[in-house]
Amino acid sequence: MSTSKPLRRLLIANRGEIAVRVLRGCRDLGVSPVAVFSDADRLARHVRMADAAVRLGPAPSAESYLRTDAILDAARATEADSIHPGYGFLSENAEFAREVMAAGLTWVGPPPDAIEAMGDKGTARARMIEAGVPVVPGVGEITDEEAAARAERIGYPVMIKAVAGGGGKGMRRVDSAEELPSALAMARSEAASAFGNDTMALEKFLERPHHVEVQVFGGPDGKSIHLGERDCSTQRRHQKLVEEAPSPVVDARLREAMGQVAVAAADAVDYVGAGTVEFLVDPHDRDENGMSKFYFLEMNTRLQVEHPVTELVTGTDLVLWQLAVAAGEPLPMKQEDLTLQGHALECRIYAEDPEMNFAPSPGTLVEYQPPDGPGVRCDSGVQEGDEISIHYDPMIAKLLTWGPDRPAAIERMKRALSEFVISGLRTSIPFHLHLLDLPEFHEGSVHVNHVDRALKDGLGSLTDLPEDDLPLAVSVAALDELLHARRHALRPAPTLSPWAEGGRRSLKERR
Repeated sequence: MSTSKPLRRLLIANRGEIAVRVLRGCRDLGVSPVAVFSDADRLARHVRMADAAVRLGPAPSAESYLRTDAILDAARATEADSIHPGYGFLSENAEFAREVMAAGLTWVGPPPDAIEAMGDKGTARARMIEAGVPVVPGVGEITDEEAAARAERIGYPVMIKAVAGGGGKGMRRVDSAEELPSALAMARSEAASAFGNDTMALEKFLERPHHVEVQVFGGPDGKSIHLGERDCSTQRRHQKLVEEAPSPVVDARLREAMGQVAVAAADAVDYVGAGTVEFLVDPHDRDENGMSKFYFLEMNTRLQVEHPVTELVTGTDLVLWQLAVAAGEPLPMKQEDLTLQGHALECRIYAEDPEMNFAPSPGTLVEYQPPDGPGVRCDSGVQEGDEISIHYDPMIAKLLTWGPDRPAAIERMKRALSEFVISGLRTSIPFHLHLLDLPEFHEGSVHVNHVDRALKDGLGSLTDLPEDDLPLAVSVAALDELLHARRHALRPAPTLSPWAEGGRRSLKERR
């Protein structure tokens, strides 16, 4: 892929799976990848794979991955010419993007003004209202003093959410006025810790909507296209568990309508790069033309965790698109060139114990053997012998399957999950197998509140797993015990790059 402004050395300002994902994109284009790491990630896979790696600081993200000064120092020390923020951390921080550009580096992401305009839920909501796009009833930004009156006007239940957030962080459902003050306080604290911004929005809580998001991509000319939709309705406490493309509740007419709205939203702010416009779709409420009603929710001005399902059904590589567009190239495809082929699923495999209310299950990956075979993809930032830390999101891997249709993709995912070997800690795999066997999932009727309600009613616990799944849960527990003694006999980690200890050796010395 030729570029008008070639990227030579890219610093990846992130960790884990997304750092490995971007690193591989760099390799495909002949770009030298630079990693950064905290003390907890000193032996991490992305560090071992990079051409250079620089220590940022201690394990807490506020002292490492959220330190803009340390990241820019790392870029200067390694002579990087560009920075990719991944997702989370600083990926939607407009000020960081400006600092990167002011330092003379290429920012692999949307323009800072677009991040501010659409990354802030309140601003994005106001723009959509101005454009005549239907939005969920609510308020784009609230203070503690006005929250109670606003919530009463909207009507309980309501949802409070961080305007700068994502991934379920800084979000709380509130069912009564009595719950509101404590919910606001907890959401603000969580948002401040995760995003450095505790501003809250307030919306009506819809009971049975589907969470459907449209992948958009803006070219250097400020003109965008969309790559279809993803359904992310299978979630627990606003954390997505299973994502799929296309959505089982979206037909061609609705896809076109949502796509047009998403592209218009991106074009309104001269968007460049990868972005996602999220909607709530109510298949039980239709307009006068019989089309399901949909409401704008927010726009995420970054690459989403679940972007691979879009790649599988469109035959694209969105990281390569990001790098090309950042280098000034036009979009690789036009809207009329894009078609959807088959169906794709993604399961987020977490180090969590479903039997203990999904408590984090940190520890050593004593055995780690991802599945493979036709139509199977596993994106991960770990390998056998690695530690799953208490300091960060406990996601181990993203397991994806593709099939010619939805039933085939589901059966392939069940096969892949059953072949996934992980020991040394508890995982969400048995629960995923349970979810995929639910009649409602096969019908495509799982809405955003379905899993939480099922768990509340005791319908989703592991004790209710089908009998065929129980041996899996039992055998994994037994295997953990048998392999416990091996944890201290793991092979040593590969030698780190010369930069891994935060040294300042010049690049000339390394050659």
